[in-house]
Parts: sequence; C-alpha cells; structure tokens
Amino acid sequence: MTQPDFIAPQYAGSFHCIGSDCEDTCCHGWKVPVDRDAFMRFQNLPAGPLRTLIEENLEPGPAQEDSPSGKTNSAFAIIRMTAENHCPMLSEDRLCRIQSEYGVEYLPQTCATYPRVMHTENSVTETALTLSCPEAARLVLLHPNLLGNVAGSETIPGPLQKCEEPEGDASLRPWRGAIRNLALTIAANRAYPLWQRLFLLGVFCRRLDAILASKAAAYAGEPQPTPAAFLADFEAAVASGALRNAMQSLPADDKAQLDAVLQLAGLMLHKSNIGPRFAACIHAFTTGIGNGPGATLESLSSAYAAARSQYFAPFFHRNPHILENLLVNTILRLRFPFGFEKEPTETDHSMNRQFALLAAQFALIRGLLIGVSGFHREAFAVEHIVHTVQSASKHFEHHPEFLKQVYAWLVEHGLDNARGLTLLLNESVSM
Repeated sequence: MTQPDFIAPQYAGSFHCIGSDCEDTCCHGWKVPVDRDAFMRFQNLPAGPLRTLIEENLEPGPAQEDSPSGKTNSAFAIIRMTAENHCPMLSEDRLCRIQSEYGVEYLPQTCATYPRVMHTENSVTETALTLSCPEAARLVLLHPNLLGNVAGSETIPGPLQKCEEPEGDASLRPWRGAIRNLALTIAANRAYPLWQRLFLLGVFCRRLDAILASKAAAYAGEPQPTPAAFLADFEAAVASGALRNAMQSLPADDKAQLDAVLQLAGLMLHKSNIGPRFAACIHAFTTGIGNGPGATLESLSSAYAAARSQYFAPFFHRNPHILENLLVNTILRLRFPFGFEKEPTETDHSMNRQFALLAAQFALIRGLLIGVSGFHREAFAVEHIVHTVQSASKHFEHHPEFLKQVYAWLVEHGLDNARGLTLLLNESVSM
C-alpha cells in the first residue's frame, strides 16, 4: 500500500536561542542528564578549570547501572545543580561554558537539542518545541500560520489519498500517517470552537480503539468498519458538521472544571521546584479568580466564569491562532494519538489514554490562563500568555512523574471517560 506522508511542519527550524537575553535559563531547577557519548567526550577534555568543574559536578546516572554500553541513554550521568538550582556550567552572563569554550558538539544530547523534540516516523523526521523555553513559547504561540497551508483551514484535502486497505495487518500501523494527519486537520479546523475540536479528537480516539480491539462499539449494531472506511467517514462527518448539534447540547459546569484545574495544578507541588516565574503565574491565577479569606469554591468558580467571559474569551476570539498553536504543538510533541514507547508496567495503551492526557494538559493551561486574564483584566496581553504557558510547561512537563500522576488522577475521579473529559473541556455557558 502507499503510506500517506506525515504532515511535517517546519516551524521548529525557525527557533534560535537568544542566549543571555532570555528571561529564563534552560537548566534552572532541573537535573541535567548526560548521555554516554558526551560523558566520554568530557573525559577527553584537556586538563584545566572547566574539566575540573565538570568532574566536580558529575554524578552517576541510572544508565550506568542499567546499560553501561548504551550510547543513546541520556541519563548515563547527571550534572548536579548548585544550591540556587542553577547549572554550575553557566557563566556570569548565563551562557554555557562548555559550548562557549569547546562548541555545541561537546554538549550532552539533551542540551544540544533543547527545546526541540524530534520523532522519526516512516522515514519522516518531525520536530516540535517544548514550551518551557520562553523563546520557543513565543515562536509557537504567536506564529500566524504554524502548519503552513493546514492551519486555519475549514476544509483540508484529506490524508487518505492513494491509501489502500492492507492485507493481513490487524493493527493500525499502516494508517499512522493518515490518523495523525487527520488529528492535525481537526485541531486546525476553525469551523469549530477549540473545545469542540478536542471533543472530536476524543471521539476519534475512542472509535480507533474500538477498531483496534475488533469490537463493534463504534457503530452499534453494525459491523466494525475497516480503518480506511472509518477514516473517510469521520473526515466527512467533521467536514459536514454532523456532530455539531450533539456538541452544542453538552452541559458545562464551571465549578467542576475549576476544581479540576486546581487539583491538576497541585499535583506536583511537593515533587517539583517552584521557580519564581511559576510562583508569579500562580499568584496571578489565584488572584484572578478571587482567592482570599472567605473564598469558597462557589465564589471562585463565579469569578473564574466572569474572567473567562469578560477577558479570556474576547482576547482569544481576536487571536484564535494562539491556543490552536498550543494544541497543535502538543499533538506533535506527545506523538498524539500514539504516544511514546510503552512502559512494561502500563496496562492501558489505548488512544483514549493519549487523548485523556492531551485534554488534561490543555485544560490545565487554559484554566491557568483564564485566571491570569482575570488578574490583568483589560491589560491581558500576549506577554502574559507566553509567561503563563512557559512557566507552567517548565514546572509540569519535564517532571518524569507528571503524566502518570495526571492519568491516575483522572481515573481516580472518574474523568478518564467521554463524559469526564468533556466536563474538563466544555466552554459552553454553564446551565
């Protein structure tokens, strides 16, 4: 069969580090992993102050025990942070001394590629950006046309051209390109409000899971469709607006939504350093929803709804590309809806799980932005959005336990299903 090419956006190629002009530093608050190749390069550096500094601040990583000969494991060693949570390799002007003195080829792989996140699929390499970097956040969020001819289109040429039904393949692997492209097509379809595009992605994932499990749940009482038939039908349904009436009738609940945002925001409070930028973000958010003595969930949710309708919604109505870009970049960064290589301890490998993670992360960032808009009111502007997204991304996304905790929380609260995830996302007026 002819495998459809992945849509491979080029925006990440425009990224350039702004060095000491950046308002944050890449490595503040993190442990910096060192891959084995970089570790060996460090051993061959000439004697001198920099080599001594490196040797004094390197500690063994888990990869030395798990796979001593592995060259691709990025945690062969760890650079120990200072008491102020800064990398000891930074100079006074906040530039990396390793790169300044020996060049980028001496950097650990993580440092050399950050903030880029690269995946190769069907010989196509696609690159997203992690928005914990302020300059990457600006590039992604403010880009007027992130996906080229795809972004902002109400109807897009389908990803199924030249596809044929494979014989003897019960998996969805031959359809990965078509599936991922259709997900991006839905995310960029401004004929729908953004929360409805997410709802459509959820339906899409649940039906793909049903096909993968060879069940007839996707179309009750009818034979399970082939992947080709399903993708063509779903694409046509999105283009025609067939599901629009059902989405418009879904109830909204500001109180439950805000409660979810508050609990998601609190997941990492005791397991991740709270930097000054994220502390400022949380202050703006809590102030913007009226937190203070005597505040209740009812009063907070009322202020939250007011901030959304008075400041958040009008701003993003004028600038629809910003949150759309956030969603598109997250789809690319997380390899949605396929995810990363599954861990042996995971029991749920479904696409619905990938959607739940996507939806929860998006709902968390959007909820923080609603509160921040209530803090700044009419002055709410792009710099506040970049600050919020960047600081929250840095606080949450790079912690290895974050996604596991998010999904465990969703399951514990019964929100890992269609109803629960719709509750997180719905921006309709509360009834």
